[in-house]
Amino acid sequence: MLSAVCCAHGIQDGLVALQFVLFPVIAQAFGLSYTQIGLLKAVSNSAMAALEIPAGILAERVGEKRLLCAGLLGASAGYLGISVSTSFPMLLIFFFVAGAGAAFQHSLSSSLVVKWFTGGGRRKALGTYNSSGDAGKLAFTAAFSALIGMGLGWNVTIVILALAAIVAAGLLWLWIPHTGAESQTEQSTDSKQAPGNWGILKPAKFWSLAVAILLDSIVQAVFLTFIAFVMIEKGFSPALASISVVLTLAGGMVGKFACGFLAARLGDRYSFLLVQSLTVAGLIMVIYLPATVLLVALPLIGLVVQGSSTICYGAVADYVDDKKQSRGYAVIYSFAGLASVIGPFALGVVADEAGLDTLLWCLVITTALTFAMCYSLDGRRTDISQPA
Repeated sequence: MLSAVCCAHGIQDGLVALQFVLFPVIAQAFGLSYTQIGLLKAVSNSAMAALEIPAGILAERVGEKRLLCAGLLGASAGYLGISVSTSFPMLLIFFFVAGAGAAFQHSLSSSLVVKWFTGGGRRKALGTYNSSGDAGKLAFTAAFSALIGMGLGWNVTIVILALAAIVAAGLLWLWIPHTGAESQTEQSTDSKQAPGNWGILKPAKFWSLAVAILLDSIVQAVFLTFIAFVMIEKGFSPALASISVVLTLAGGMVGKFACGFLAARLGDRYSFLLVQSLTVAGLIMVIYLPATVLLVALPLIGLVVQGSSTICYGAVADYVDDKKQSRGYAVIYSFAGLASVIGPFALGVVADEAGLDTLLWCLVITTALTFAMCYSLDGRRTDISQPA
C-alpha cells in the first residue's frame, strides 16, 4: 500500500512541478511579467488550498482511492487545457483546474501513511512518501526538459505528460484497495470521541506548527517558482535554466527522504533548527554565487529548502486523533496551500519592483521567522519506536 500511495503522490506532484519548468517558456511565449507568473501559481494553489479540507472530509465517506484517482484525472484535464490556451485569461482558468485536481492527494495519502505506521517508523514512512513526490517532480520536469530539447513544442510535451498521468490513474485504480468502508466506520465511531470533532489534541502546538508550515511553504513555493528566473538573470538561457529546477528537485527528493530519518534520530525540534539554519545559508549562497557554481550547489540547497517539510508533516500526526488524521492533515495542507497562493504572487510583485535579489532576501527573513515556532516540535527521539 505504501508503494501505491507513493506512486500516486509522485505522479500528482510531477504534474504540479511541471509549472516550474513551464513558467519561463510561457513567460516568453505570452510576454508575461513576474507578477503574472506569480498570479498563475497563486491561482493554481488557491484551488488546492480551497479543496484540501473538503477532500479530507469527503475521504471519510467515499474513501481515499476514488478521490486520489479523480484528482489525477482533474489535474491532467487542466494541463490539457493549458496546452491549447491562447491567452493569459485561458491560462488562469486551466491552472485553476489543474490546482483543483492536485488538492485530492496530500491530506488523503498522509492520513493513510500515519494510520499504518507509528513513532520513528511513521516519520521514516512519511519521509519515503514525501520523497516519492519529489521523485515524481524530478521525473516529470526532466522529461519536459528532455522533450523540449528534442525539439517538441511545450504544448505537445504537456499533452504527452498529461496523457501519461491519465493512464497512471487507471492503473492506480486497479492497484489501490478500496478504503471507503473503513473510513466511514472510523468517522461514525469517533464522532463523539475526537475533540471538537476535528481531532486536534494539542491546539496550541498544532496551530503553531501550522504557522511554521505556512512560512516554510512560502519559501519552498517561491524558491521553486523563481529559481529558473534567477539563473536567467545570472546569464543562463531559458532552456539551460530549466535544468536548475531539475537539480533543485533532485536535492529535495533526497532531503525529504533523509529528513524523515534525521527527525527520528535527533527529534523533530533539533532537526528542524538544523535544516532551517542551513536553508538560510543556502539562500544567501543563491544571491552571491555565480551561475556555474550555483548550478553545482543547487542540489544541496534544494535538499535543505525542501527537506524541512518532512519534519513538519511528521509532527502533525502527534497532535491529531488517530481517527481524524485526514481532517488534521487537510487543515495543515490548507495552510501550505495558502502559503503557495500568497508567496509567489506577493513576491512576484516584489521582484518586479525591486529585483530578484530582494525577493531572495525576503525568503531568508521568512525562513528565520520559523525558528520562533520550533517549540511546537517535540525534542525527543523516536527512532526507538517500532513501526506498526
